[in-house]
Amino acid sequence: MVFASFLFLFWFLPAFLPIYFALPIRWRNLWITLGSLAFYGWWRPHYLGLMLLSIAIDYGAARAMGEPGTSRHRRALLWISIVSNLGLLAWFKYANLLAATWNDVAPWPIAWDEVLLPVGISFFTFQSMSYTIDVYRGEVKPVRSFLDLLCFVSLFPQLVAGPIVRFRDVESDLHARQTSFVGFTDGVMLFAIGFVKKVLIADRVAPIADSVFGQGDPGFVTSWIGAVAYAVQIYFDFSGYSDMAVGLGRMLGFHFPENFASPYRAHSITEFWRRWHISLSTWLRDYLYVPLGGNRLGSGRTYVNLVVTMLLGGLWHGAQWTFLLWGGWQALWLVLERVRGKAVPYDFLPRPLQVLLTFVVVVFGWVLFRGHGVGEVMTMWSGMVGGHGFGWLPAMGQQQGIAYSALVLGVVVAFALPRSEMLVRRFHPLVMLFVFVAFVAAIGQLLASDFVPFLYFQF
Repeated sequence: MVFASFLFLFWFLPAFLPIYFALPIRWRNLWITLGSLAFYGWWRPHYLGLMLLSIAIDYGAARAMGEPGTSRHRRALLWISIVSNLGLLAWFKYANLLAATWNDVAPWPIAWDEVLLPVGISFFTFQSMSYTIDVYRGEVKPVRSFLDLLCFVSLFPQLVAGPIVRFRDVESDLHARQTSFVGFTDGVMLFAIGFVKKVLIADRVAPIADSVFGQGDPGFVTSWIGAVAYAVQIYFDFSGYSDMAVGLGRMLGFHFPENFASPYRAHSITEFWRRWHISLSTWLRDYLYVPLGGNRLGSGRTYVNLVVTMLLGGLWHGAQWTFLLWGGWQALWLVLERVRGKAVPYDFLPRPLQVLLTFVVVVFGWVLFRGHGVGEVMTMWSGMVGGHGFGWLPAMGQQQGIAYSALVLGVVVAFALPRSEMLVRRFHPLVMLFVFVAFVAAIGQLLASDFVPFLYFQF
């Protein structure tokens, strides 16, 4: 089940919310959990077992860590949690790639039935695993109730595409959250903004990117239009989902962390990663980069840690070599900026030009992220530097006006308007009216068009 669907908007949510607010507070966690399991299991119910297995292992490991024992015993329990979670993740995300690679190079190919990726496995395994790591570190206490942990991991607002919430972020909300009219209406508004971003911008520019990627020899203008269209698509698709997730959480009394902070306005790649997918970048920092040594072991080791972190961050997104290369592209610029004292090579330019050049670096990276194979990436990159001539605007048929209007709107919003959280916080009546009208238009567009899943569901 997805947020931007008729089923969720007009069946699930209207059935879930009245019962949630009618129940006594002590029963609400159970109702949220049941609703979350129904939400996740709607697609393929048998994959519920994987999530429940991951949570059960982490619950048992954390409870055992809370009992008297040696540090070696606690470390063994931690590794049980890490290996089991990463083992599940590795099998479902990378088995197909390894099998395909083996069959391409080995003299004895194996018969292989493709493994279907469970939706959201990258998110709920990281979320559940962070709980046991924090228990091991003594940052949170192990929960006594299995329902508390199950409710935390399975929360449907952020279950399948984040943000990656840590237990300490919502521990107090799990036990004593407050719901209010202001909080609920803020959540509704944030959900509406995210819905508009997804349906009226991301989905409308997607055909531009789809028409350019995969072309034989896109020219300079063609390739740049396609690459920027994908940059707009992925930002508004994913930040739109995050807005909806945070908004739904706020409606229920939870306070999830903000996941995007106008990332395309960053003046460096270092700053970009403080603004883009914040919950993942901070997770990788706290649970991978810092344990590897961070910047505490000298410059050389710092650079190695950055590269390892970003390469694994790239692979986290999926079993494609282009994701690994995308992580390497990010690492290259992060290391270069770190060598220069976290300054970009073009720091002598005015700030707006630094932002523009950083966006160019990001867009080149998005080509790696979007491309189906290294060949397609090199074709796009060649076009972006003029290797295939000047080119022209990609033809979109009857949808051309809508698609290019959405592209221009997306660029303007990304670079010039306040981010979603600020719009809600400032509460300007005209802005709220515009969001309401746009939300109604987005619902009409949703009902009139084909279903378009969120991009990050594939990760």
